[in-house]
Amino acid sequence: MTVHLLNCVSMKPPLLNWHVGGTCLLVEREEGWVMVDSGLGLQDHLSPSRTGRFLNQCFGVINAPQETAVRQAPRLGVAPEAVKHIVQTHLHFDHAGGLPDFPWAAVHVHRREFDTLAHPKKWIERYAHNLASFAHGPQWVLYEEAREKWFDFDAIRLPFNPAMFLVPLFGHTSGLCGVAIREGEGWYFQCADALPLNADFDFKPAWLMRWILGPHVPGLKVFSQAHPEIRMLSGHMLADRYPPVPSI
Repeated sequence: MTVHLLNCVSMKPPLLNWHVGGTCLLVEREEGWVMVDSGLGLQDHLSPSRTGRFLNQCFGVINAPQETAVRQAPRLGVAPEAVKHIVQTHLHFDHAGGLPDFPWAAVHVHRREFDTLAHPKKWIERYAHNLASFAHGPQWVLYEEAREKWFDFDAIRLPFNPAMFLVPLFGHTSGLCGVAIREGEGWYFQCADALPLNADFDFKPAWLMRWILGPHVPGLKVFSQAHPEIRMLSGHMLADRYPPVPSI
């Protein structure tokens, strides 16, 4: 089974000398290809809504429709129609904007995160959703109770083989979940925006990271040190950390 690591959101945030990417995963499973987060979509680059234009400007989004998952997948030998499922860590614009490019796909997300669309509870949920990303009426598959364990974490088993789990990491948003992905004898653990840039556990200042990302960085650091065989990923890395995608 194959896991492709993609950058689907290039940004140069104002006042920061960083070229940052947005992490998406394209995962081969017995049930078909599964995407973990969908990045930005074609409409975010080609015909953004008023909210989309505002968010693009705030975060320094680079206009690059070739970086959308729907454009990158064929260059990896994956037809977009083969992506049957999308697992969303959370629903911020830079993680869920690509959903309209895969309208046939079932979208798996924690119920608490889904509820933020209509009833945001945190400041970061009020400004960072672009409702145009959901206007096509996604086929939502919602999860709530974490009745299993993935290592020491409470977890929700997803309906895929080899195994994948939703791991609640609430904090950055009310329903953000990490996604654990079995790959051979090891695991990927996409922690999304529960971790700082580059999965740098010692990113400073700590109080700011806790305010923006939530409370899980110290615990995830301990987990990472105890399990060096697990590849920990964050929602954003410097752009040069992502592997190049072949051109057609």
